[in-house]
Amino acid sequence: MSTTYESMAGALRLVELDPVFGQMYRATAEHADAIPELTAREKTFLRVTAHVCHASLGRGFDDDVRMGLAAGVSTADVRTLLRFVSYDSGYHVAAAALERLVELEVSLGIAPPVAELLADELVATGAGAAASPLPEPVRETLAELDVHFLEHFDLQSRMRSGHEPGTLSERERGLVSLSVDLHYQTLADTFRTHVGRAMRGGAEREDVRAALRFNAQFGVTRAWHAWQALNTYFATLEQEGR
Repeated sequence: MSTTYESMAGALRLVELDPVFGQMYRATAEHADAIPELTAREKTFLRVTAHVCHASLGRGFDDDVRMGLAAGVSTADVRTLLRFVSYDSGYHVAAAALERLVELEVSLGIAPPVAELLADELVATGAGAAASPLPEPVRETLAELDVHFLEHFDLQSRMRSGHEPGTLSERERGLVSLSVDLHYQTLADTFRTHVGRAMRGGAEREDVRAALRFNAQFGVTRAWHAWQALNTYFATLEQEGR
């Protein structure tokens, strides 16, 4: 199934609500969906991430999940995405998205997927906790901010390494995380870290640029500032010969 405007569930509803708005939406969605560097799966993840970050969990969220299902993205994949993005979006809004997803599963007759629980050492803090997967320079920076915040960050990182998100590649994690930075305008250290994660996962610079291009449909002013940060970062890498 194509993910062009004509195949988007709910598109006709927008036209019925307001013909001019529907026309504008169609042109914008088609332009973004034509970006070739991103897979249909990645585009689904970026759409859902935008919904979560902006707490837009109505029919548009349903439409984009349905479109993902048509492209081969399972609700198990979306659940994994919600677990992953929750530490940036906040567990409260990710929980609301999970509730909406479960409602959609019920309406479509999709059985909830069975997931293996995390090991005790991954959800522990203090004695008995697994080693932090964070690089030591990052931990040192966090410790300078606040020791409890470092402990919180270690916990979040442990819960997302070695188990979940089991179906998200490092490239997908990076593209999702840098998109969160765009939505929340956290365009300094974390943005550069997440761009680096995407590139470690095999994303080329043009793929990272494609993620920003795709996200422009969710707010051009936010994308504008993200472009400034990305271009500055890439210029620095070029000066350093990287």
